[in-house]
Amino acid sequence: MQYISFYSSPLGRILLAADEIGLTGLWFEEQKYYALGLEKNPREQELPIFEKAKRWLNIYFSGKEPDFSVPLHPSGTSFQMEVWNILCSIPYGHTRTYGEIAKQLAAQKKISHMSAQAVGGAVGHNKISILIPCHRVVGINGSLTGYAGGIDKKMQLLTLEKKGTWK
Repeated sequence: MQYISFYSSPLGRILLAADEIGLTGLWFEEQKYYALGLEKNPREQELPIFEKAKRWLNIYFSGKEPDFSVPLHPSGTSFQMEVWNILCSIPYGHTRTYGEIAKQLAAQKKISHMSAQAVGGAVGHNKISILIPCHRVVGINGSLTGYAGGIDKKMQLLTLEKKGTWK
């Protein structure tokens, strides 16, 4: 069974989804792939996982790095899961390029090359925005490219993390 709740952020309304294991989704309203993977009739209900996620988001949107984690239960292909695990290792206030992530993944798999475009596809299909920090992935030379929630939100999230001016 999936459950949903809503959160009003400074950047707009957010839909949260969870199951018995952890958070399965976090989407800005009207973002690309909104509610992707959500069951047809989830139950709207406040759960401890939502209370914890909202507390985390309150701290995050206040401009501070939360000092606790929220249980996550992402679903995707094995490749997507590998990419999302790397996203979770990008520290607060830092960024990585799609190419850097592709090189890291290639090294983990002990292969010579991994496509940055394939990484971009996996990053773009992340269902748990912000907590799996896909907004911290940038293009070559730090350019802001691709974010399912919109480039404006990506810029605001990175600025919130004090990353400053973007190309």
